[in-house]
Amino acid sequence: MRKMKDSGVKWIGIIPENWKIIRIKDEYYFETGFTPSTSNSEYYLDENGYEWATISDLKDGKVICPTSSLISQNYVKETYRKVYPSGCLFYSFKLSVGQVAITDRQLFANEAIACFFPTNDICIEFLKYSSSLIEYSANINIYGAPILNRQLIKNAYIVFPPVYEQNLIASYLDHKCTEIGSIISDIQKQIETLEEYKQSVITEAVTKGLDRNVPMKDSGISWIGDIPEHWDTVKIGRIFHLRNERNYKTLDEVQLLSLYTDIGIFPHGEQEERGNKAVTAEGYKIVKKNDIVVNIILAWMGAIGISNYEGVTSPAYDVYMPDLKKVVPHFFHYVLRTKGIAGECFKYGKGIMLMRWRTYSSEFKLISVPYPNIKEQQKIADYLDHKCAEIDSLISEKKKQIETLEEYKKSLIFEYVTGKREVNKDVKETNE
Repeated sequence: MRKMKDSGVKWIGIIPENWKIIRIKDEYYFETGFTPSTSNSEYYLDENGYEWATISDLKDGKVICPTSSLISQNYVKETYRKVYPSGCLFYSFKLSVGQVAITDRQLFANEAIACFFPTNDICIEFLKYSSSLIEYSANINIYGAPILNRQLIKNAYIVFPPVYEQNLIASYLDHKCTEIGSIISDIQKQIETLEEYKQSVITEAVTKGLDRNVPMKDSGISWIGDIPEHWDTVKIGRIFHLRNERNYKTLDEVQLLSLYTDIGIFPHGEQEERGNKAVTAEGYKIVKKNDIVVNIILAWMGAIGISNYEGVTSPAYDVYMPDLKKVVPHFFHYVLRTKGIAGECFKYGKGIMLMRWRTYSSEFKLISVPYPNIKEQQKIADYLDHKCAEIDSLISEKKKQIETLEEYKKSLIFEYVTGKREVNKDVKETNE
């Protein structure tokens, strides 16, 4: 067993006797990227420009830039910013291993990416894994994500083994992380299959009903298709009416509601934080229980939900109240979150480009939906509550498996990059 010593850094603990602790700037040259003003399209629209990477382009340890992400030669000349040489390492400021990549060519990067390249002949791949230590070293967290500036990163401490051991560790972790990543990928595909199955169950129930033996008829609406012969279709504006009541209470006196594309309406902060909380609720739209909330800009992506809460929401959203004599709101919770409705929001929407596509109330109210009687609406809603709960339980278990594997991967990386586990010994035991 090799000799160990105290690293002098509490959260690192002991390290091999021949290893050392360094600051990033001691062995790596560090730069951040940049982002041209989006108001000047000439900076981006240049087919002969340079590749420009963002955080979303860091995938599976590589930088994969879409062809549209180009920085113009004119901008490069104006800023005198050099192209980073191939072989450098890009980090997102979240500093997770999944968002770290090594380039195989020259690139530019945006300001949310930190770029390192070695000042000596050392293993850049090792830094791909030891990067997670920078987060611990900085120890600054807001909403769960480290906020790091140049000085914090440059002065962050990491463990620095001899170069031959860096290569061994990087190679071994590449192998192990690939194995773990493959398992995670398989589980993620299972989750996607379950999500698709849930969507098909919902669509089938709200458009075809629960009795497969009833006669069917053509609804005359392409996204709905055939419906039971005794059903009707109805335009949303006939059963839900626009609510435009405004709030004048303080933020402390009301429940601020957020609309999430993937899960619907929840009190702000109850789900994971996505964006900043409003500083005032004056002028916000009042939401009552069973109201529909529609994100005008993202309705075509499914940002529609029926609220189980009373509160206020963004004045940029539309709010609709149900006619409770005609509808079971929970049935329409399922109807309005189908892909068919999202497609109709796009069809009826308007805009000069996709990022500005809007579905206003005048168009949203024209969308037709399946319309069984009240008793059948309730029966379908109850069935879908039970069925979706079963599917969601399976999805939840799959997500827990992924979380466990991700935690295992993190602990594995930490133990190897701090020398608490030795590659040579583990490889020998594996071979035996």
